[in-house]
Amino acid sequence: MSDDGSRAVSVIGFIGSVFSPWYRWSGRRDPANHCCINVATYGAGGRFAMTDRGRAALDTDPDRLRVGPSSMTWQGDRLVIDVDEISSLPLVGRMRGRITVTPSAITEEELLLTADGAHVWRPFAPISRIEVDLGRRGQWSGHGYFDANFGTRALEADFSYWTWGRYPVARGAACFYDATRRDGTSLATGILVQPDGALSRMAPPPRQPMRRSFWAVRRETRGDAGTTPRQVRAMLDAPFYARSMVRTTVEGQETTGVHEALDLDRFRGPWLMPMLAVRVPRRAGWPAVVRP
Repeated sequence: MSDDGSRAVSVIGFIGSVFSPWYRWSGRRDPANHCCINVATYGAGGRFAMTDRGRAALDTDPDRLRVGPSSMTWQGDRLVIDVDEISSLPLVGRMRGRITVTPSAITEEELLLTADGAHVWRPFAPISRIEVDLGRRGQWSGHGYFDANFGTRALEADFSYWTWGRYPVARGAACFYDATRRDGTSLATGILVQPDGALSRMAPPPRQPMRRSFWAVRRETRGDAGTTPRQVRAMLDAPFYARSMVRTTVEGQETTGVHEALDLDRFRGPWLMPMLAVRVPRRAGWPAVVRP
C-alpha cells in the first residue's frame, strides 16, 4: 500500500494457477502448463491482469521466476518484479513497469495449514518497503509484504472458508490466518513479526464481523474486544473472494492493513468457472527461451 493509502498493488506468481478455470478444467494434472503472474493495481486507473499461460512461458532458476513477458527476480537484498501484461475486461490496457520489494529482514519459519502439510504458508517478509513505477499507471512508494503458499491438493478440497490479514503495529506487523477445514477442524493463528525478522506466535484478538463484500462474501477479521473493523478501500471483489484495505484495532492501536476473505464453497461451484474465464484469458504458446 502507498504511504498515503490512496494506492495499492498486488502481484502473485503462480505455478499451478489455483484460481484459473483453465487449470481446473484441465484436471490440475500439469501445474507448469497453467502458470501466470497476476498483477492488480488499486486506486485511480486501477487494472487487473491474470493471463493463464502454458509451460512454454515458464522459466525458473534459483533467483528468478519468469512467466511470459513478466518476471520476479531476487537481486541481492530485494525482489525486483518486471511487469508487462495486458489487463482484462472491463478496462483493457497495457500494464508495464517495475515494482521493487525490499524486506527489512527475511523470516526463517513456515506454518502448516493442514496437519499433513498438504498446504504450507511461508511468510518470507511481512515487513517490507516497495517502490512502484508503472508509468502512467502509477508511481509511488509504501509499505509491503512478501509471502508464499504451497499446496499438493486443491484449496477447495481441504478448506471451506478462510481469512487472512496483515496489519502494521508498534512492534512490527501482525498477521492473522483463520480457516475452516473440511475435516471439521479450524485454524486460528496470530503471528507477530519484528523488523529484524524475528517471528513469534501472538494471542489473536477476537474475531470481529465486517460488512459483506459487494458480492456478499462473508467477512471477518481480528480486532480488540469492543472495536469494529471497517473497510476503507475496496480492492478485489469477486463472487468467491474479497481483498480490501481494512482498519481495525490491535493491541490498542488503530491500524490499516490488507485483508482477504475466501469462500471456497462458492469456488467449488461449476457455475463460477465461465465467469472467471472472462477475466482470466488463456494463452498456451510462447516463444522458446534461449539462454546465453
